[in-house]
Amino acid sequence: MSLPGVERPDLPEFMTWEELEQLPAEIADQIELWDGRVVWMRRGPGEHQLALLMLAQELRRCAGEDRSTHPERCWRGNIETNVFFGHTGKSDFVTPDFLVHRCLSPGADVRASDTVLVGEVLSPSNTPSEMEAKKARYASAGIPSYWEVDLTLDLTGIGALRVYILEVGHAELPPGVRPLRNANYLLAGEWTPDARAGISFPFPFPIEILWPALDF
Repeated sequence: MSLPGVERPDLPEFMTWEELEQLPAEIADQIELWDGRVVWMRRGPGEHQLALLMLAQELRRCAGEDRSTHPERCWRGNIETNVFFGHTGKSDFVTPDFLVHRCLSPGADVRASDTVLVGEVLSPSNTPSEMEAKKARYASAGIPSYWEVDLTLDLTGIGALRVYILEVGHAELPPGVRPLRNANYLLAGEWTPDARAGISFPFPFPIEILWPALDF
């Protein structure tokens, strides 16, 4: 999700987190590290930002309502926050558009093990192969829920929202056939503005969102 007007410099194919921190913020903020490999992000139009803000706001509201009845649980909705893979190190991370993670101490790194939901707002610049690769990384890290959002063609709102849940076991396959990945997401819910009842889903906490709340 590259920032408009900022020219990409020539960088090595692989970098460490420490090397990334030495770059100017406007450059470093455009980069994810996938096992140390430099991956440039793409940012969509302004409507892309509005969509992720609206969704994060509603997820924060639902998380707060869950905590009011279950004070032992604490979740935080957030946007464009690095999610680090593994228990240590910072040279392998992705930056979802929006996410929900456990409440952490101020300034703490968000690890995949802290994260229960990640989401991406798709933009015209996103290719299917890019999104599949990113979704596969989320699944391999064991993040239980992945949300995918389509904007309307005229960019006037959210056109569809799909919720995927991490498969707990594997389906039976023909003899000699093995899945390409050890973990996969299964589509568990899909909504469009035509669904007047809005979005309703029970995981990772009860989520009830009316479509007007996502208008921008």
